[in-house]
Amino acid sequence: MYWDKKGKEMTDATLELAVNKGEELKIKNFVVASSTGYTAKVLAEKGVKVVCVRYHAGFKEHGQQIMEEKDRDELESKGIIILTTTHLMGGIERGIENKLGGATYSTVVANTLKMFGQGTKVAVEIAVMALDAGLIPFGKEIISIGGSGRGADTALVLEPSHAKTFFQGAIKEIICKPRNF
Repeated sequence: MYWDKKGKEMTDATLELAVNKGEELKIKNFVVASSTGYTAKVLAEKGVKVVCVRYHAGFKEHGQQIMEEKDRDELESKGIIILTTTHLMGGIERGIENKLGGATYSTVVANTLKMFGQGTKVAVEIAVMALDAGLIPFGKEIISIGGSGRGADTALVLEPSHAKTFFQGAIKEIICKPRNF
């Protein structure tokens, strides 16, 4: 499915398509990016196992977490696993870019994936982050859901590999994404 536009207005339809594809392919593991917890909560209400990847502390403001602690606590009370860690395609390389300029390898990878839309880059990135944290199984297809800012507009079936073997991962199917972004 290709959406005419990007953004949070596509969240409910994106999650519905993702869950339906999961049922069709018997995929049990879902990874979702969420800054407030809303998307993760809605996905979990559909009865699937959810790993929620949130922004790392300091993403916008030094030492500060974007997701409210009360929202994190609510997600955890619903059995949602929360992953808070440095972003795969950021981290120390972002610090080098910010200080010295130029582009690093991870920036090239990120911008290549963004040619398919921001949500595609996010979905691939969070899947690898969840795999590296041991929160999803290696060698299994998962569904990963990302977006272009708030909400979700992209869902992929993929088999991620660890960061150190990133290019051994594979995007198996695009469930949905914005056509215009």
